[in-house]
Amino acid sequence: MATRHGAVGDGDEPGDSGLGELGYKQELDRSLGKFASFAAGVSYISILTGTFQLFYFGFGTAGPAYLWSWPMVFVGQMAVALCFMELAAKYPVAGSVYNWAKLLGSRIVGWSSGWLMLTASIVTLSAVVLALQLNLPRLWSGFQIVGDGSGEYDFATNAVILGTIMIAFTTAVNAFGVKLMALINSTGVFVELIAAVLIAVILAANITRGPEVFFSTHGYGAGEAGGYLTVFLVASLASGYVMYGFDTASSLGEETVDPRRTAPKAILRAILASFVIGGAILVFAVMAAPDLDDPLIGSSEGGLQYIVEQVMWGPLGKIFLVCIVVAVTVCSLAVHAAAIRLTFAMARDNALPFGERLAHVNPKHQTPVVPAIVIGLLAAFILVINIGQPQIFTVLTSIAIIMIYLAYLMVTGPLLKKRLQGQWPPKELAESGYFTMGRWGLPVNIFAVLWGVGMALNLAWPRPEVYGTPWYNTWGAFVYIGIILGLGLLWYAVKGRNHIGCLASHAATTKDEAESELP
Repeated sequence: MATRHGAVGDGDEPGDSGLGELGYKQELDRSLGKFASFAAGVSYISILTGTFQLFYFGFGTAGPAYLWSWPMVFVGQMAVALCFMELAAKYPVAGSVYNWAKLLGSRIVGWSSGWLMLTASIVTLSAVVLALQLNLPRLWSGFQIVGDGSGEYDFATNAVILGTIMIAFTTAVNAFGVKLMALINSTGVFVELIAAVLIAVILAANITRGPEVFFSTHGYGAGEAGGYLTVFLVASLASGYVMYGFDTASSLGEETVDPRRTAPKAILRAILASFVIGGAILVFAVMAAPDLDDPLIGSSEGGLQYIVEQVMWGPLGKIFLVCIVVAVTVCSLAVHAAAIRLTFAMARDNALPFGERLAHVNPKHQTPVVPAIVIGLLAAFILVINIGQPQIFTVLTSIAIIMIYLAYLMVTGPLLKKRLQGQWPPKELAESGYFTMGRWGLPVNIFAVLWGVGMALNLAWPRPEVYGTPWYNTWGAFVYIGIILGLGLLWYAVKGRNHIGCLASHAATTKDEAESELP
């Protein structure tokens, strides 16, 4: 049976989790500290996973100058992150984007945001684990379990096997509890950050050309109708595909100590660290590459890994490839964890089929075990598509990123409306010393919305070089997102809208009960 949840009171005392105000009782294990919260955000972005997985695409499409898209995307995503930081200071709650869109907009806006984010997260998990195929066989040929890599389906089939093993691992860890997940994630992020800094330093020590390399088109875009801008916009997807997921720090808010202060700082630190360290690696890699005309640099068979292996001496290249595998592992762990919290948050509101079962929190491990298993199975199933239809999988991966940008827009858009109506930010944020942008809030929010719209259009633009052919792949962003959202809205219209509301088993029914759940 579902019951409608209402406001319980602001509760702005130090250490307030903000959860009682939403009408939910505390059920998850609130044990994450500041570094664990930061690690959740930075591991989702994953400097070494994203940059190493997508560098070849950006460079191969627009050459060295594509790296100007890195600061461009950072500025846009920072505007979004600042909006999220204010929201995390007020509502650090599981399934953050879903709950924020619901509170700022309406029930259907929140549900649509959550549905897009959830389906995108499952596809993203499948895409991230495929990065193992780009790294493990380079370390040891024994990781090429299927064939020798030269067969038509050797690469794809082996990628599915390695990816499935990783998904089984992330499922087990996330099902066991947030403490184990945080321990592995924090350790992995520490290793990743140290390795990323060292990679940047060693690349910088081996530069063979100056920064002027970034101020020339090098012939890219010649013959295109829009010149270099045409290929630059395509190449910018390589940066746009990396710098998102910082909201994970807030999505784990119900498991974080003093989340209203911790989560906003974690979001800021995650995106700043990713921009600075990731940018340094990309810049110095281009400046240190022995030969920029080497076709392998712009190929999925070479890319950034290829440059690192060329520049590093002795066994260092292999050691850093190990660190990349660590980064892929913690990234997979974080993506899976975020998807679990989103599933739990929506199920707790009876906003998904089998809500009561999906929202059940295991009393021993204090974590939603069923969502961990379901998401793992779905992600592994999606992986199988990669064997015979790699182009469709590429399309699905690309539209997953677009769906996340759209989900973000469903937060920043309604937030802007609240600002224009004078209903945001709440006075208690400044009065209680929580993060707020103050007078900068309106221009930053406007920019965040404009950026989100522009980036979503750029990502979705029907380009054969990105989405391939036939037409339903070229227009895949509209076709597949339309199908996914349409099917979801069909369920919502037929059944969901009549039942959505906090399940009685998860509701803090009185103010006293809500306050008793605070840490």
